[in-house]
This record gives sequence, structure tokens and C-alpha cells, in this order.
Amino acid sequence: MIVILGAGPAGAAVALGLRRLGYAVTLVSEWRRFAALEGVSLRVLEALRGAGLHHALADAALPSQRQVSWNAQQHAQNIEYLLDRPSFDRGLREDLRLAGVELVEGRVMSVQPLAAGHRVEIEGHAALIADFLVEARGRQAPALGKGQRGPETVSLLNRWQGAPGDTASAVESLEDGWAWMARRADGQCYWQWTVDVASAKLPGKAQLLEYCHQRRQRSALAREFFGTEPEVDLQLHARSSTAILSPQVCGGNWIRVGDAAMAVDPLSGNGIFQSLSSALQAPTVINTLLRKPERAALAQRFHQQRVEQLFLRFARIGRDFYADEQRWLDQPFWQARRQWPDAEVAHAEVEFAALRIERAPVLRDGFVDEAEVVVTADQPLGIWHVQGVELAPLVRKLRTEPAERVLAGLTVDQGRMIRSWLLAQGFKP
Repeated sequence: MIVILGAGPAGAAVALGLRRLGYAVTLVSEWRRFAALEGVSLRVLEALRGAGLHHALADAALPSQRQVSWNAQQHAQNIEYLLDRPSFDRGLREDLRLAGVELVEGRVMSVQPLAAGHRVEIEGHAALIADFLVEARGRQAPALGKGQRGPETVSLLNRWQGAPGDTASAVESLEDGWAWMARRADGQCYWQWTVDVASAKLPGKAQLLEYCHQRRQRSALAREFFGTEPEVDLQLHARSSTAILSPQVCGGNWIRVGDAAMAVDPLSGNGIFQSLSSALQAPTVINTLLRKPERAALAQRFHQQRVEQLFLRFARIGRDFYADEQRWLDQPFWQARRQWPDAEVAHAEVEFAALRIERAPVLRDGFVDEAEVVVTADQPLGIWHVQGVELAPLVRKLRTEPAERVLAGLTVDQGRMIRSWLLAQGFKP
């Protein structure tokens, strides 16, 4: 039996992927009680649909024009989709049910390793014996030792009922952090303030709601965004938003996905996307571990490397965005985040002559396999193929033969995609 702990997008994506491979899956989850709203991009919605979460998205996403106020500059040039998590979670359960996933609602009390599996104790339910365990409980998943952590960060989400109006969202940088705000058409209002744990000097819990209210009133953007209507049924939910990378994300009979494997700074707006990135590859990794144990080390290496590389990529993108804010260079919040995780560039200079061909783990026919890949500045783990064309043989030939001859046998679509990729790598015909 495969048991998945956690029914967020990552756990659900793994469950649906495993069902498509013919595995019996039991998913254990304690459904969230706090009504949250999340801003996601169109790319995230497409990834959720690609994972098979159609009912989850049926009524959950509302398009919104997003205002951005950063480094004293204002613009409203992109669309953000507001994902209503209660509605999303209801649809997600329906997607899982229709796929034949057994759902167990309850709080996981403990997970104990056995000689050949895991014993999962669930409050109010009989214990489950799992042959394979998927840890997808997000940041609530027990730590596996000291992994890599970004600056300690906390997000304070305020929710209240305001006056109905247009669906909208906004982001602004502040002296000691940044705030995301959103309003649904029915008047549900959200304001999330993200601050540095060490330097924020927050008051006690009893005074925190009023303190957040005062901070909103100090923001001209927030006052204009929410208006002067009273904040009815004001609630507060505090949660850690520190970037975390687990030191190990895969073993012989277990795997960590989503925020349980690595959680990124919410500034990127891609939390769900990165959760799905590790979850979508997990069914193939699990399939390899269970059916081709001789490739276990290769499968574990594939998952570990992909998770680590994704973590660093998002961390560097966030670092560069924090560095764009130049007004408060001496403030602890901005100082810590403009220098982490390292000084490596997020997007290195491309040079065709610098491309390398190496053997690396890839996904082939439902299993992790090994093949020659092309390592690029932006893809340090390598690219196997584009539009069905293996790149390593093609790059090798282009170093000694004319491009017209090397590309002659491609279809029109393949030729267009390959030429585009080559130009992006600095190739000069």
C-alpha cells in the first residue's frame, strides 16, 4: 500500500499520478480550517490542470489585475489569479475520489519506521501499514535534521469582511518587510504582512491584530485599496514563510514532495508551482523504486538533485527581487535577503562553446533511466531532448558539421523549436 500524508496540491498530484500508473493509494489529511486566499499565475493554473485537478479549479480561481508598488515605483501590468483555498480543497477531494484514491480524514499522530515499511498512527482511525510513504504535509512535516534555511521569516495573514467590490490584488514593499493584499468581489479582504523574525519586534498575541491594523493605516496603498469600511470579523493567522530545503528528500521506501521537500519564500508567488514541480516527477521516481530496485540510487539522485536545483533557482530569483528595493539598504529585513543564498547569478551568460555533454538521470517510459544530456548555464542538471529530438547527438554534430546538414531531417515543428533553443544557447550558424 502507498500512503500519502497531506492533501495539498503536491500530495494530490502524486496521488493522481500513481493512480494513472495503476497503484492503490490511500491519502491521509487533516483539511485546513483557515479560509485562505492565494495569488497564483496562469502558469500555476496550467500546471494544476496538467496534474489532473480539474474539479479543484472549477470555481476556485478569479482573475485579478495586480498592482505592484516596489522601490517607489508603481505598475499594474500582470494578471494574478486569486485561488480560494476552501473551494479549491473541496474540488480537490472530488478529483481524488473520482480517481479512486482512498481518503482518510484525520490528524497524523506518528509515523514509525518498520523493517519493511511504515506504521502511520491516525487520530480516531486504525493505524495504517504503508509499504511506501509519501510525505506531503508541507511545512508541518517533521524535519529530517538540519537542512538549508533562508533568513527566518513569518507572514501574518489578516482576513476580514469588508464591502463588496471589484476583485483586486496588490503587493508593496515596506521598510521592514512587504505586504500582499487582496479583495474578493463579495468583500472578503486579505492582507498578509511578511517580516523578519529577528528584527520585527512584534507585540504579544493579544495586541497583534490591532498592531497589524495600525500598520495598514500607515500605508497609503492599503488605505486606498481597502477603503474606510469597518473590518468585520477580523481574524489573524501567523505562519512561517522561511525558505527551507530538507537535507534528504528520498529513500528506498519513502519520498518527500512539495513544501515538505523544500519551501520557498512566498515573494516569488510560485509556491504552488514549485510544490507541483517536485510532485509531478515523484510518481515516476516511486515507480522506479518499487519496480526497478536496481535503479534505486539513480532514482533517489534524480529527485534529490531536482529538488535542490529548484530550491536554489527560486532563492536566487527572490534575492534579485529583494535587491531591486534600494530605499532601505541598512534595514535588517532587506540586508539579509539581498545576500542570500549566495552570489551566483540567477541567469548566467550563454555560450554555445561552453555546453557540456554528460550522462545524467532522466525520465523515460515511466521510469528513471540514464542518458546523455546537454548541460547549459540555466539547466545545470542537463536537457535530454526538445520536441522529441535528443540534444546531445545534435550538439556533438554541430561542433564539426554544418547546421543545414545536422538539422535537415527534422520536421517543421522540430526545426523551429530546435533552432529557437540553439539561438538561446548562443549558437551562431
